Amino acid sequence: MGIDMNWLLLIVAGLFEVGFTTCLGKAREASGAASTWWLIGFFACLAISMFLLYRAVQTLPIGTAYAVWTGIGAAGTVLVGILLFKEPADFWRMLFLFTLIASIVGLKVVTR
Repeated sequence: MGIDMNWLLLIVAGLFEVGFTTCLGKAREASGAASTWWLIGFFACLAISMFLLYRAVQTLPIGTAYAVWTGIGAAGTVLVGILLFKEPADFWRMLFLFTLIASIVGLKVVTR
């Protein structure tokens, strides 16, 4: 698998990381059977995310891949928190979110 395909797998793995953190948040708010379904979603997203991360690091540097994976997950989870869970979107939070995203893009640009 080529390096560009592994970057795509890494991005999708990061999105599934956002999925598993979102499921955790929804499970916290739910009760009964709904909570169980959110936990099943959590474990499914977790497994997919880890598998795709594993595949991506076959050709990408592990340090860069892990940093990008966690960065996508962190940035995406902050955005989900703001949009879905009504968390604050103040100036400092958005500034640091922007710098996190800029760092992820920078790692992609400088990694061969």
